[in-house]
Amino acid sequence: MLFTGQNRYLLGKKFTLPCIAPLLTTVEETLQVVSARVQGHFPEWLNGYLLRVGPGKFEFGKDKYNHWFDGMALLHQFKMEKGTVTYRSKFLQSDAYKANSDRDRIVISEFGTLALPDPCKNVFERFMSKFEKPAITDNTNVNFVQYKGDYYLSTETNFMNKVDIETLEKTEKVNWRKFIAVNGATAHPHYDPDGTTYNMGNSYGKHGSCYNVIRVPPEKSDLGETIHGAQVICSIVSEEGMRPSYYHSFGMTRNYIIFIEQPLKMNLWRIISSKIRGKPFSDGISWEPQYNTRFHVVDKHTGQLLPGMYVSKPFITFHQINAFEDQGCVVIDLCCQDDGRILEVYQLQNLRKTGKELDQVYNSIARFFPRRFVLPLHVNLNAPEGENLSPLPYSSASAVKQADGKIWCSYENLCPEALEEEGGIEFPQINYGQFSGKKYQFFYGCGFRHLVGDSLIKVDVVNKTLMVWREDGFYPSEPVFVPVPGANKEDDGVILSVVITPNQNERNFLLVLDAKNFEELGRAEVPVQMPYGFHGTFVTI
Repeated sequence: MLFTGQNRYLLGKKFTLPCIAPLLTTVEETLQVVSARVQGHFPEWLNGYLLRVGPGKFEFGKDKYNHWFDGMALLHQFKMEKGTVTYRSKFLQSDAYKANSDRDRIVISEFGTLALPDPCKNVFERFMSKFEKPAITDNTNVNFVQYKGDYYLSTETNFMNKVDIETLEKTEKVNWRKFIAVNGATAHPHYDPDGTTYNMGNSYGKHGSCYNVIRVPPEKSDLGETIHGAQVICSIVSEEGMRPSYYHSFGMTRNYIIFIEQPLKMNLWRIISSKIRGKPFSDGISWEPQYNTRFHVVDKHTGQLLPGMYVSKPFITFHQINAFEDQGCVVIDLCCQDDGRILEVYQLQNLRKTGKELDQVYNSIARFFPRRFVLPLHVNLNAPEGENLSPLPYSSASAVKQADGKIWCSYENLCPEALEEEGGIEFPQINYGQFSGKKYQFFYGCGFRHLVGDSLIKVDVVNKTLMVWREDGFYPSEPVFVPVPGANKEDDGVILSVVITPNQNERNFLLVLDAKNFEELGRAEVPVQMPYGFHGTFVTI
C-alpha cells in the first residue's frame, strides 16, 4: 500500500505494538532451491541475485544468545531470471558455527554473549579458562561486500568469509591482520568506479588507538588473491587513547574520506578484561555525551588528514546516506539520533517482549532522522569568528568558526514532518552506481514504527517530500535500488526488499517496487520462515 508525504500516521497510545518474536527466532536453512509464487510481475530485465545476510540461529543446546547481533549468519539468495524467482538459504559454515555445533553449546563469544567455560572441566580448569585469550568470532553476519570482484561476508572483526554467491558455500576465511595492521574493518566499504575499495579499521597499541583508512586495489595480479595489496593510507590518532569511538560506517566523495568520531566509546581495558570479569564485549561500549562529535576529512589521493577541525553537538550515526563536494565544501548526509544507548535495547529479551512491555522498550529509544552537515574545506586563518562559512544557498546547515579555531557544524534536517510519524528512517540506500559521491536527490530506507523496519520510504532531499509503502503486519528489509539498464534518471529503476511476517497464516515475499512512483510491480511469495536480517546487495547475472 502506497502513501504520499501528505498522509500522516501516528502510533496512538492506546494501541500496543504487535509481537515480533517469530522474526527473531531460529529457523531452518533452505538448502534446496524453492520456486517462488510471483504475483504481479518482475521486470524481464531484472536478472540477478539479491543476496542478504543476518542472524538466523540463536541457541546451541541449552545455551542461548543474549543479543540480536550475536545470532549465527544465515545467507539468503533470491535469484531473478526472466520474470521468475527462486529462493535458497544456508548457514555460513564459519569456524564459530562449526565449533558451537560440534559441542552443542556456545563456545565462541559474540558481541553480547560471553561463552561460558566447559562444564565438563573441573573447578580449577574453569577458573583458569577465564585467563585464556578469547577467540575472535568469524560469524560474519552483517553484510555482503566486494573486493576485486569477489564477494565476502563481513562483520566488524578481523575476519571475513569469501563466498560463492551461486552455491552460498564458504570458500575461504580471510584475516585482515595478515595484510595490514588493523584489528578489523567495517562491513560498509565504499567503491570507486574503477573498483578500488576503501574501508576503515581500528588498530590498538600500548600507546593508544588509531582509526585507519584502508585502500584495496581493484584487480588481482594472481587468481588466488584476496585482499592482497591492501594499504593503510592514513592513520587518525584517537583523542581518548584507550577509549576510541565505535563506528559502523564512514562517508566518501570523489576525493575525500569522511570519518565521524562519535561519543559512543569503546573502553579497551573493559573489552580486553571482559572474559575475566564475566562480561560480554558489549559491556565495554558506552554512550558519553560529554564529548562532542568530530568530523575528520582525509584526501584519498595523498592520504593526508585535512587540518580543519569540525565539531558538532554529540550524536550517533550507524549509516551514512551519501556525501559529495560542492563549492569548496564536503556535504555529508547521515541517519542520526541524539541518544547512543540504542545498542543496549537490542537484547533479544527486549525484542521478544509483548504488550505494554514491548511498548515501553520502543518508547525508550530515540529515532533516527536524516541530517545534512556542510564542511568547508579551505578555511582561511583570518576567517571571521561567528560567521557561517558555508557558501551553499540550498542548505541551512552552517559551519561557524569559533574562538579556538574549531568549526562548529550545525545540521539541516533533510526530512519533512511526516517522517516523524513514520518512526524516523534507517538502512538508507541510494542509486549507488551512478550517484555515490555526487550531488543527488533521492534515498530509500525503512521506517521504524516498530523495533524493526515496518515500512519502506523514499525521501526527496531537495523538495523534502516522501513516499511510503506499508502493509500492516509485514516488516520489510533494507531497500536495494537496481537501475534500469541504460537509465539516465536517478530514480529510474526498482526497489527490492524482503518482506516478512510473524503471522504463520501469511507468506514472506520478495517485493519489487517502481522506484519512481513507489508503486508495487510484483511480489514473489516463498513458503519459508525467515528472520529479520541486516544488509545485502544485488548482483547482476
